[in-house]
Amino acid sequence: MNIGQEVLNTLKDEITELEYNRYIRHLTYDAKKSTATQALFYAPNALVVNWIKNKYTDKIAHIFEVKTGSKVSVQITLKNAVEKRKSKKTAPEVKQTSSLLNPSHSFENFMVGGSNQFAFAAVKSASENPGKVYNPLFIYGGVGLGKTHLMQAAGNVLQNEGKVVIYTTVEQFLNDFIRHVRNKTMERFQEKYRKCDVLLIDDIQFLSNKEGIQEEFFHTFEALKGAGKQIILTADKHPKKIGGLEARLQSRFEWGLVADIQPPELETKIAIIKKKCEINKVKLSDDIINYIATVIDSNVREIEGILSKLHAYSQLMHVDIDLEFTKNVLKDQMHENRENLTMDKITEIVAKDLNIKPSEIRSKGRSKNIVYARRISIYICRELTQHTMPQLAQYFGMKDHTAISHTIKKINDLIKDDEDFRVKIEELTNKITASS
Repeated sequence: MNIGQEVLNTLKDEITELEYNRYIRHLTYDAKKSTATQALFYAPNALVVNWIKNKYTDKIAHIFEVKTGSKVSVQITLKNAVEKRKSKKTAPEVKQTSSLLNPSHSFENFMVGGSNQFAFAAVKSASENPGKVYNPLFIYGGVGLGKTHLMQAAGNVLQNEGKVVIYTTVEQFLNDFIRHVRNKTMERFQEKYRKCDVLLIDDIQFLSNKEGIQEEFFHTFEALKGAGKQIILTADKHPKKIGGLEARLQSRFEWGLVADIQPPELETKIAIIKKKCEINKVKLSDDIINYIATVIDSNVREIEGILSKLHAYSQLMHVDIDLEFTKNVLKDQMHENRENLTMDKITEIVAKDLNIKPSEIRSKGRSKNIVYARRISIYICRELTQHTMPQLAQYFGMKDHTAISHTIKKINDLIKDDEDFRVKIEELTNKITASS
C-alpha cells in the first residue's frame, strides 16, 4: 500500500462514512508523479475536486506530515483532463517534478471583467509571445481573485506547445532549495530552475527577509531573463510595497509589466458564478445567483466552495436548491463573514463611495446628498449587523426607533421602484461584505 492510500485510510477513520464514500473514496494517488514535498491525487469530476480542496486539503496535508515528518503540498486535479491533455500532446513529454498545473485553469474558464481585464490581456499576450513581451510579468491582488488561475492558464498553453514549464510557490521553491543544499546537489536545483522555458512562481512576497533564497532567486531570474525565458510572478501587493525585499529584486520585478487584479464588481461576480455553475453542472436560478453574489465577498475560491456546498447539501438531503434553502445553507458562512462588520466600518465605506465625510452621515445635516447617504447607511447597517433599531437611532443621531423604521420603509420602497437605486444598494452591500 502506498503512502497516499495510507493517508486516505487514516482520513476515513476521522470523517463520516457518507462523506468518505461520496468524495474521498474516489481519489487516486499518483505515486510516480508525487514527490517528497508534493502529493498528487486525481478526482473524477470538478465537484469532487472543489469539495475536497475546500474541506479536506489541509487535513490530508496534516496526515502526510504526521506520517512522513515532512510538510507536503496537496494537489487535487481532474484525472480525465490530465489524460486528455497527454493524448493531445505531440511534443516529447517533459519530465516535471514540481510544476504541476491545474488543467481546469484555462483562459476560457476565466471570467473577464473591468476588475481584471488588464491583467488578463497581459498574461494572454505573454502566453502568445513568451519571453518577448511583458517579461517579467508581475500580477498582484488579494486572495482568491484569480492570480494563480491566470498564471497557470498561460502555463497550460505553453506546456501544451512543448515548453518546459515550472510552476511553484515560493514556499516550495524554498523547500526545494534547502533539500538540495542539505544533499549537496545544488547543481541539480540550478539545472532544474535555470533551464526551463517558463517559470511561474506564486506568492513572491514570501521572499521577504529571506536573504539566502533571495540571492539564489536573483541568479535564477538573471539566467532566465538573459536567455529570453518567460517569468510570471504573483504577489498580494505591488513590488514597491513588499518589505524585506532586496532593491535589485524589486527593480527587476518592475522591468517588464506590473498589473493588478481588483475585487470583481457585482456584474462580474454574477458572471463568475454562472460560469462556475456551468463547469460544475450545478443548476441555480437567477435570484439565487444574485443573492450569492451580493452576500459573499470577492474570493472566487469561496464561490466554488459555496456551489459545492449547495450541491452536496441538496444531494444529501434530497431537496431542490431554492432561495430559502440557499439562505439556510449559507447562514453560518454569512455570519462568519459579517461578524467583524461594525456601523463605523459600514458608514466609512458608504461615505467614501458617495464622496462625503462619515461625520456628515451621522450629523443633523439635511442636504440631499447627506440624507441620501444616511438612509443607505442605516439600511445596510440594519441588513448586515445585529444592532437593534434603538441602537441605530442612537448611532445616527435620530429621535427614536420609529425614525429608523420610517427610513427603512422608504429605502424598501425605493428598491422596489427604482432599478438604479437597487443596483447601488447591491454594489455597496457587496463592497462592504467583501471588506469584512
